[in-house]
Amino acid sequence: MGIISRGFQGRRRDAGDRLPPGQYLVDDFPVLSAGPTPRVPLDRWEFAIDTEAGETHRWSWEEFLALPQQTPTADIHCVTKWTKLDTTWQGVSLDVLMEDVESAAEYALIYSYGGYTTNLPLEDLLDGQAWIVHRFDGEELEPRHGGPARLIVPHLYFWKSAKWVRGIRLLNEDYPGFWETAGYNNYGDPWREQRYEGD
Repeated sequence: MGIISRGFQGRRRDAGDRLPPGQYLVDDFPVLSAGPTPRVPLDRWEFAIDTEAGETHRWSWEEFLALPQQTPTADIHCVTKWTKLDTTWQGVSLDVLMEDVESAAEYALIYSYGGYTTNLPLEDLLDGQAWIVHRFDGEELEPRHGGPARLIVPHLYFWKSAKWVRGIRLLNEDYPGFWETAGYNNYGDPWREQRYEGD
């Protein structure tokens, strides 16, 4: 069996101006992963933000759940061309997690349990654009969808929304992650169809 799940096909329906170019709508929630699903016991789970100056801010599962929660609703767009509208999540905004973090970094490298990484400009994680979520559609986030917690950055292709998130390294220079080193676009804007390097 290959390490990459195959894409899905769906019915094309009219979604007006909410459907990026080249995308089609799905009602289900396709599962695509770049490796096996890690199982993370909650008593050993932690999330960390490491600054470029070497400081680390850490939260245990209980500390993470005690932070102010939000329930964003967002459309999500996969690079394999499916789009799911009006997904509802619960979690903590990156704005909350970054409140006491002093940094002049411009870039972030997200790293996950299981070894996955992806890179983003730090500005794409702030100002109400990104969350670490632990619930989907009113239920605990299933491991196959990134539970116990995953990043969601709805305005970019969904590979940027790392599953099984473990932490963020703040960097002065951009450093490509797993798919970016394999030829995916460094930024991943679905509205500009930035799927692959050079798009």
